[in-house]
Amino acid sequence: MGLKLIRRSNSQKSQHRWKIKVFAMMLFVFFFGTLVLMETQYNRIRMLALLSAPQVQNPKIAFLFIARNRLPLDIVWDAFFQGDKENKFSILVHSRPGFLLNKVTTRSAYFLNRQMNDSIQVDWGEATMIQAERILLQHALMDPLNERFVFLSDSCIPLYNFSYTYDYIMSTPNSFVDSFADTKEGRYNPKMDPIIPVQSWRKGSQWAVLNRKHADIVVKDEILFPMFQLHCKASYFLFWKPTFTVILRLGKKPLPEFWRDQYVPPDTSKIHNCIPDEHYVQTLLAHEGLEGEITRRTLTHTAWLILSSKERERKGWHPVTYKLADATPMLIQSIKDIDNINYETEHRREWCTNKEKPAPCFLFARKFTRPAALRLLNMSALGLYHEEISNV
Repeated sequence: MGLKLIRRSNSQKSQHRWKIKVFAMMLFVFFFGTLVLMETQYNRIRMLALLSAPQVQNPKIAFLFIARNRLPLDIVWDAFFQGDKENKFSILVHSRPGFLLNKVTTRSAYFLNRQMNDSIQVDWGEATMIQAERILLQHALMDPLNERFVFLSDSCIPLYNFSYTYDYIMSTPNSFVDSFADTKEGRYNPKMDPIIPVQSWRKGSQWAVLNRKHADIVVKDEILFPMFQLHCKASYFLFWKPTFTVILRLGKKPLPEFWRDQYVPPDTSKIHNCIPDEHYVQTLLAHEGLEGEITRRTLTHTAWLILSSKERERKGWHPVTYKLADATPMLIQSIKDIDNINYETEHRREWCTNKEKPAPCFLFARKFTRPAALRLLNMSALGLYHEEISNV
């Protein structure tokens, strides 16, 4: 009898231990399953949150090219744009009406179909040049991510890689607009007064970098632009002298690419000579009281031929065109070394800074022929990412 009771007690203990084990196993499975379910739900919620959250997009620089036809230096700019991996730029090109940028006219995928389909015929010395600039800005402003707008000619090259250029331009909210008082050369037409008073009249390089606010003002202007169309035109045969020089005399003011040799009459004192693209943006921003929002210098370097007085009278002032033999690392370094600009008419020297520290004055340079620019690229003188280019 006692033996049976002992066996029954052991059996009950064994069943009890088995039930505890089963319960513990079920409890473990429950907690493990709950943990897996919670992890799955968490990942699902996190994924949904990432998908629904607005994507952070980088502000962009719009590179606005003014060209006659094709872009002869497209391969150089192709190497420059390869330095961006974060979609920080856009490209727009103003060429003659009807010109298309396709696989026949450009070898860079960056420029395919980037032409303006509403382009106009541009004549030097006429308001059509600033009208072309307004067309480019109007299209560029359609992209809300474009925050800076850089005007470039078809003979411009970049002096630095994309990263440095982007950081330099975006480091300040200011526009870079070469702008200085100009009342001595007969360019101001009194017929513009009182809409454009002489106190607002400014001069400078057309190769500006505008912020979005200033670009919008240029596009929406309906007051000064008509006055320029009526009263600001170039006299093709009138020569003129520069109004400021950069150190080493590398910065005399430009005549646009379309200048041609012309006969100079004996008396030019009464001839009015106004080149719209060298006055419009500068005068507009001064007229709007916005000169405190600009850095008063251009980021594009231009060198000028130093001619004798007789040659100057016959030819006018000409920008230097750099050819194959001129294209050396020393040339590029000499431009990069320029750190100040002297404005003679204002008795002002502009020391170039970036992020409140001394910096090179120029990010771009002109005028370079295609062989010269390609030679610089192959010599790695521009510091751009590129594959070796040959037989081009």
